[in-house]
Amino acid sequence: MRAHRRKPKAHAGVTTVVLLRLYITGRAPNSLQALANLDEICKEHFKDGLRLEVVDVLEHPRRAMADGVLVSPSLTRVHPRPGVNLVGNLSDKAKVLHALGLKRKAL
Repeated sequence: MRAHRRKPKAHAGVTTVVLLRLYITGRAPNSLQALANLDEICKEHFKDGLRLEVVDVLEHPRRAMADGVLVSPSLTRVHPRPGVNLVGNLSDKAKVLHALGLKRKAL
């Protein structure tokens, strides 16, 4: 008698949730620009399955230190692993997309 191996079933509707964490410094110009740039990227590339946390290092300095953040603005992809860290105002969209493992949409 042979044992039959079943192929694992694909779970319909299962989406990998991407967790991004943006560290900013109050209303500093580079922080506001990073937030605007990330908002644009998220609207274009993350229709569903995105969780974005914004951490103001002025309000939560201990959290930033515990997370190893030395510079802001700083973007961290927490999930899926491996994590990714980006520093700056995220104005170079192609580099941000590449670092996050996303492909630029064709025009």
